[in-house]
Amino acid sequence: MDTQRLILFVVFSFSLLLLWEAWQKEARPPVPAARATSETPVPTPSAVGGQPQAKGATAPPTAAAENGPTELLRVTTDLVRADIDTRGGNIVYLELLQQKDARDETKNFVLFGPEHRYAAQSGLIGSGLPNHRTPFRVQGKELALAPGQDSLEVRLEASAPHGVKVTKVLTFHRSSYRIDVAEEIANGTSAPLATDAYFQLTRDGESAGGDPYMTKTYTGAAVYTDREKFQKVTFEDIAKGKIAYPKTADDGWIAMIQHYFVAALLPPDKAKREFYTRKLDGDLYSIGVIVPIEPIAPGATARVDVALYAGPQDQDHLESVAPGLELVVDYGYFKIISQPLFWVLKLFHRWLANWGLAIILLTVVIKLIFFPLSAASYKSMAKMKLVTPRLMKLREQYGDDKVKMNQAMMDLYKTEKINPLGGCLPILVQIPVFISLYWVLFESVELRHAPFYLWIRDLSAPDPWYVLPTLMMASMIIQTKMNPTPPDPVQAKVMMIMPLVFGVMFYFFPSGLVLYWFVNNILSILQQWQITRMIGGDKTAAGAKR
Repeated sequence: MDTQRLILFVVFSFSLLLLWEAWQKEARPPVPAARATSETPVPTPSAVGGQPQAKGATAPPTAAAENGPTELLRVTTDLVRADIDTRGGNIVYLELLQQKDARDETKNFVLFGPEHRYAAQSGLIGSGLPNHRTPFRVQGKELALAPGQDSLEVRLEASAPHGVKVTKVLTFHRSSYRIDVAEEIANGTSAPLATDAYFQLTRDGESAGGDPYMTKTYTGAAVYTDREKFQKVTFEDIAKGKIAYPKTADDGWIAMIQHYFVAALLPPDKAKREFYTRKLDGDLYSIGVIVPIEPIAPGATARVDVALYAGPQDQDHLESVAPGLELVVDYGYFKIISQPLFWVLKLFHRWLANWGLAIILLTVVIKLIFFPLSAASYKSMAKMKLVTPRLMKLREQYGDDKVKMNQAMMDLYKTEKINPLGGCLPILVQIPVFISLYWVLFESVELRHAPFYLWIRDLSAPDPWYVLPTLMMASMIIQTKMNPTPPDPVQAKVMMIMPLVFGVMFYFFPSGLVLYWFVNNILSILQQWQITRMIGGDKTAAGAKR
């Protein structure tokens, strides 16, 4: 297999992978609308952890309590706008005020909302105790974080039989996507109260809408513990009841992940917890955590807190929120290369204050690192180009006798000291780096809606005027002209068509990725031109001496 065939194989394989993933995404059938905030059943420790029933407190509240009145409380901070449903005290709407919608940049991005039936829910396990379907009482219908105020506390109250009082406390913070969710239980009875608290995320199985890219990204659940590390839990696994994640632990968190954004429930460290997942009607899925509560003495009060992070996958911020939370950024199989690349890209961005310039500088650095390998490849191509006329004569001389023709070609390569596979190894070594950088540019929320210059206002979206893809296509045509013409006429025609096919694909790719490829092609053209000129000069000088 010669160099051109290897390039064709790699390009076609990568293209087929992207097209296959895009077809799977588009072929997914639509799901009828349904609510995600009321029909979710109450979890039980015995059902999910395989442990003895927790203190006999597993019965849901009565139907009368569940069908009470409901209204929405609007809470606004500097970063989010949230709606809390008084039926259950659930967060059923969450708008991120500093993130724009992918389809309409005049609107803010909505993470929790009716379009994707997404909600954060919590409650208590026990007969008659308030859960995520119980009506709560709250003062007012709209609250806002005041100037100079660091946090905003929302208190929702519910009464249980026999004098038990439960208060759900949601605390919003300035300049943070963290929302603290707490259950306060006051035991007004004459006997100890046994209960557990649960916190869960309920979502439909649809990928986030408005994604203009051709690659299917992961949408689903995840579990992290210090011992088992990060584990994805797909909606398919949840539907089949597969439990590959740990059931119990004293650390870790759970999350729902989608492209660029994550919602994670983070119990306090060193607190016992029990993880569970379940498939619900209407293409709904839940992942949750049960936090045990010690028996509450008569007249005493207990409180359990779990933090909710719901926002962008900003890696610097995620690392400070919880251990391992930065792993929700999915760089695929080459994350061991992607993570250092992103670190370098962030460093360049701090210097240049522009993600586009940072991509260009990173491209130059990668090109310098692989300069010796690229030089070897281009030298091989340059020598092959010089002997191409002689190869064509051999093809005419031997016709269909491929055995003699191949032997004559090998003798020619040996005489001219040409390795026909000399360009293969450099290309193979660089492929993982190219794919890793592709995922860095595609998955990093830091580049979402990041402007470059002139008409490019979003490096994570396709070029609106298709200028960069056209320039990249032109650069690929120039590269093809500079390469030696394959002896096989069919292969030669395919090599001429490839820049057009590959260029059309890039019309739909993020402009940041196209910018990388274009700059890389320009540097490759300059390097190849210089090496070809040097080798051509050496051959001319050698011929003059003879």
